[in-house]
Amino acid sequence: MSTATLEPTPSAGPVESYFGELLDTYGNEFKVPDFTVKQVRDAIPAHCFERSAFRGFSYVARDILLLALTFYLFHTYNTPGNILSPSIRFGLWAVYGFVQGLFATGLWVLAHECGHQSFSTSKTINDTTGWVLHSALLVPYFSWKISHGKHHKSTGHMERDMVFLPKTREVYASRIRRQVHEISELTEEAPIVTALVLIGRQLIGWPLYLLQNNTGHNYHERQSEGRGKGKHNGPGGGVSHFNPSSPLFDAKDAKYIALSDLGLGLTATLLFQVAQRYGWGNVVVWYVIPYLWVNHWLVAITFLQHTDPTIPHYGAQTWTFARGAATTVDREFGFIGRSLFHGIIETHVLHHFVSTIPFYHADEATEAIKPVMGQHYRAQTEGGAIGFLKGLWKSSRWCQWVERSEGAEGLGKDIVFYRNRNGLGVKPLKLEEKTD
Repeated sequence: MSTATLEPTPSAGPVESYFGELLDTYGNEFKVPDFTVKQVRDAIPAHCFERSAFRGFSYVARDILLLALTFYLFHTYNTPGNILSPSIRFGLWAVYGFVQGLFATGLWVLAHECGHQSFSTSKTINDTTGWVLHSALLVPYFSWKISHGKHHKSTGHMERDMVFLPKTREVYASRIRRQVHEISELTEEAPIVTALVLIGRQLIGWPLYLLQNNTGHNYHERQSEGRGKGKHNGPGGGVSHFNPSSPLFDAKDAKYIALSDLGLGLTATLLFQVAQRYGWGNVVVWYVIPYLWVNHWLVAITFLQHTDPTIPHYGAQTWTFARGAATTVDREFGFIGRSLFHGIIETHVLHHFVSTIPFYHADEATEAIKPVMGQHYRAQTEGGAIGFLKGLWKSSRWCQWVERSEGAEGLGKDIVFYRNRNGLGVKPLKLEEKTD
């Protein structure tokens, strides 16, 4: 994001007038947050910071038991001897894949807790448990932990964020092979195009993020050790979670990247051995289909935590940790979200302010920070689980790129909001064609 035209901060006058009129995608006026991280932390009861390895492992045991019990029931009873109809057996195995995907996503979330050191007070327990659980789900634990930590340190920053960083108007225009000034004149994107992008993201978004840093920032030449020179996101760009020399990491991280790859190798070897004995068809049914469901839920959850018509993004001159943490959204997914997914959907705002609070204290801590955040606490809970799923479509249609508000002044030009070509909400800026 360019900040060359920004003016110096004035010595007097209200902050709001200096930023100018900032409008989110709905057209609501946005006021820049002025609370601090300390104010947020101080509002949280002390016991919410307490972590228990025993309690953490009880949830791990519960989720593994659910996975094992489901496998036993389907493997034992969904057989030709018990169910004559192949169509019914096929349908039941589809149900199996969906249900196992839910339980496995719960394990994924617990490994996520380990990565944030909120699972227990022991770093050794946290990282060992996280490595085992994530490796079993074909996730490079330490590689993800490192890049995910950088996401938390730069959430909402247009040049440093690592997850679902929105396209600028310039990038969006280049993707559809248009000039920047033409964007405001485009007709609506065909719904089938939106649907195809959405389906593709849900199917392969997570592997592409791991392989080539899709949705992360692309300023790798700024890597402090010079590891990002000539590297870029995308195929063959050298920005991968599996490569120790990737600019996502520092030289000191190499052993952890190798350990992550080792975990994936062990899981792949085990799956190969199972396939040799029981056939690849069974491996697809037993493991691959649930794995794809896990990927779907992971991408859906993360996308909706960080993509909403009300969310701003900041440039280098206006970003602070507190402002960035507030660019997140809590949503509601009912029993599945609160019980099976351990509340990762419903308490994400709190998680970005204090990621070491365990999930079983997150509801109480969330209630405690709401008065401090005021209007800047975001929650989209209408419709519950159905509303959550509808949000995938809504955010895909409303949130196509970001640009500054028409009424932005001074540092307000460093704050951007989602816009779209679909006639939804605030219209894109009308820009003059650049001439050489």
